[in-house]
Amino acid sequence: MSEQKRGLSYRDAGVNIDAADEAVRQIKDLVNKTFDDRVLCDIGLFGAMYSPDLKGIEEPVLVSSVDGVGTKLKLAFMTGRHDTIGIDLVSHCVNDILVQGARPLFFLDYLAFGALEPDVVVAVIRGLTSGCRYAGCALIGGETAEMPGMYHEGEYDISGTIVGIVDRKKIVDGSTIQAGDVIIGLRSTGLHTNGYSLARKICFEVAGLTCDDAMPGVGRTVGEVLLEPHKSYATLIRILMKIVNVKGMAHITGGGITDNLPRSLPKSMGAEINLNAWEALPVFRFLQECGHVEDKEMLRTFNMGMGYLIVVGREDEEKALRALHQAGTDGTVIGRVVEGEHRVQYTGSIRYATAE
Repeated sequence: MSEQKRGLSYRDAGVNIDAADEAVRQIKDLVNKTFDDRVLCDIGLFGAMYSPDLKGIEEPVLVSSVDGVGTKLKLAFMTGRHDTIGIDLVSHCVNDILVQGARPLFFLDYLAFGALEPDVVVAVIRGLTSGCRYAGCALIGGETAEMPGMYHEGEYDISGTIVGIVDRKKIVDGSTIQAGDVIIGLRSTGLHTNGYSLARKICFEVAGLTCDDAMPGVGRTVGEVLLEPHKSYATLIRILMKIVNVKGMAHITGGGITDNLPRSLPKSMGAEINLNAWEALPVFRFLQECGHVEDKEMLRTFNMGMGYLIVVGREDEEKALRALHQAGTDGTVIGRVVEGEHRVQYTGSIRYATAE
């Protein structure tokens, strides 16, 4: 042969190391803004190091959780908006460990592409850092992988791990819950990160809408409504736990109130939820009416406007509501704990708010 064949490179196989380096360069300042004095390393090392402040904690217990954002990612791909997905991920994970009374310490992410796009990486990490700063935890490490052939063009996957801490004697496990205790609900901002497979089917297949179309009866576009970020309740709950005895909590994710609230109750207890106590968001009315979804299915698929539930004694009801109001949100008494079957019983009927 007159010419020597050119040797193959990693880029020929679809992996662009230079793009990954550029992404890391751009996100470094964003990530560093989540650091506090407990973070003992910069990003880029093989392992992240964190020295927890154990002052005032007699018997420290680490609480961890790992999760993703499900098919909500499809909305990011369809709209080209990637700066809220990170907020969703952090908020979901933080709320999960918050249920047991844990304070978040640090977060790690996993982000995988078929073909890495630095601008998308930066947008996603910007959301992650926003979520971490709001929750008061550090984004101390992660993995950004490029795997040609694993994902469709323009798509990626993401997951995250949160680690928090709680004093063993302050773990919230529902063991002191009694019949007659009050269930207070905190409002959600929308679907949060659950029910998106059904929501997408209704919006795009049944209704034939696009992300840029107005969602009927809601007043915003489909893309805006479905990408509304998952709310973090960390700050509110930290304040509340200093004022009243919180006996139990539930993060309303997949399974709705129906499946999630019993997870926080003693086996001999159930809950009675009054659907007349609040108005569900207009997005849920559209989904139910357009998809002809039965009430039972709505209540087991979506949060229906209640993203987080708190159980307190009757004697602490007014104090808890007042503390929440002073912290910037209004709680709603939506039910009570009852003796008997370990399940949720609903009274009343679903009511919907009208679009503003």
